[in-house]
Amino acid sequence: MKTVQLRFYTLSPCGELFLVVISERYFSFHFRYVVHSYNFFLFPSMLGVRDVEFTLSASSIQFLSHYGFDYNKFLKDGIPYMNEVQEKIFRQHLLAGSWTFHSTSAANRDVLRKVIDEVTCWIAVAEEEETMILQDLSDYHVLEVQLVLRQALQNVWTEPLGNKKVMVKKVSPQHRQLLENSSCDPCQMELILLSARGFTNLFQILVEAKKPLVGHNMLMDLMHLHDKFYKPLPESYEEFKRNIHNLFPVIIDTKTITKSMKKNYLFPRVSSLSEVYAVLCSSSLNPKDPLWPVIALASDCSRYAEKESPHEAGYDAFLCGSVLLMSAHLLLCRSTEDSVEAHPSFSQYLTVLAEHVNQVNFIRGGVSSINFSGEDAPCHRPPALVVHVQGWPGLNERQIYQEFKGLCHFDVRRLSKNQFILLSNKYKHVRLVLRDYKHHPHLPVSVYRHWRHSPRVNCLLQVSGIVALWSLLAFVLGGAPSCSL
Repeated sequence: MKTVQLRFYTLSPCGELFLVVISERYFSFHFRYVVHSYNFFLFPSMLGVRDVEFTLSASSIQFLSHYGFDYNKFLKDGIPYMNEVQEKIFRQHLLAGSWTFHSTSAANRDVLRKVIDEVTCWIAVAEEEETMILQDLSDYHVLEVQLVLRQALQNVWTEPLGNKKVMVKKVSPQHRQLLENSSCDPCQMELILLSARGFTNLFQILVEAKKPLVGHNMLMDLMHLHDKFYKPLPESYEEFKRNIHNLFPVIIDTKTITKSMKKNYLFPRVSSLSEVYAVLCSSSLNPKDPLWPVIALASDCSRYAEKESPHEAGYDAFLCGSVLLMSAHLLLCRSTEDSVEAHPSFSQYLTVLAEHVNQVNFIRGGVSSINFSGEDAPCHRPPALVVHVQGWPGLNERQIYQEFKGLCHFDVRRLSKNQFILLSNKYKHVRLVLRDYKHHPHLPVSVYRHWRHSPRVNCLLQVSGIVALWSLLAFVLGGAPSCSL
């Protein structure tokens, strides 16, 4: 039997991005792929000089709650992370001894206050070399408590004992200095950095591995990877593309692959990952092919075989990897005129996917996909539309969306106080709205023209008009003949 191990590392708390790690083992006749999926709950590192802020929309919270997202695990046990800029600042403050915690919650402050009071009372009566044990600390508090106690009290030493316990020992200043210079000190700067970096350590391992990175409609995931674990997103689009390509030279977006397959296969119009997976598993596209890739779930994620868990990162990673393999197999059959004679290897699948490598789907953009290893291919998109609101003050994006929802679906963005942009990827929807709303009494719709509708262009024209008017007035007044008596 030949077994290929697929390791799916999900890189966002609710995304489906993962890394495919391939290792092949040869036995007798059969061939299958074994799936190992991993979920990581992430939470911004609070070991730093700035408190990290992030926002959650009400609809997103409701969506994740509907699919069983564990907010307690996310908030209490989330793995920390930081990008290179945050790490550099934190390292500088560690060297200067001016690091700080951002334990803003009352619960964190209560834990620290209780520990400091307990240790302060104990150390006042304790003898040197006596110890006490602090128990029931969270993983985060194990490090935080040690650093706070060491900074506040010069005659204590701390060591983690595992199982959420910390040992506190009363020592002399001389003994404390010797212990601080020991290579075994768990609170050395590099170990503190290692703890503060958290998931970023795994991100660096993935970068160094240079394995294929696979996702479904993964542009947002790539932006989060860049911003959260590498560097803040750059202003330059080209710089963003270069950075991502340097981090991950081989990127495969299954959304791009399945979009291209609609032209050559009886592939229905589906968009979500679960819908694509269901179609590829159907008998119409999988006509009892004996060489069809066999995908087995490992024992540590067998629950995905018993119950669907849509929008759980590990489950979506499993679906995405399966879509990749099944799509590649169909493409390989097509390229060899439906005569695949032996079990294809993963390298054969990568070969047949070559034209899709580093092509990431781009929704409602000037291009249909972003080429991370070269120039983007030109694309013809339906024109954007502009809604001019007349007589209905105070309308917002949601109300505009609801107005057109019964007719067809558009992305809606506010352009100005009384103007909204409508974006669609279907020409028939654009034609339909122009037909029905071109002369609407309150919401007339027209094709967006940059020179006419752009707020920046309008502002520039207004400023230019004012400057031209003043110049004309100055010329007329300055050139008028003077009257002398």
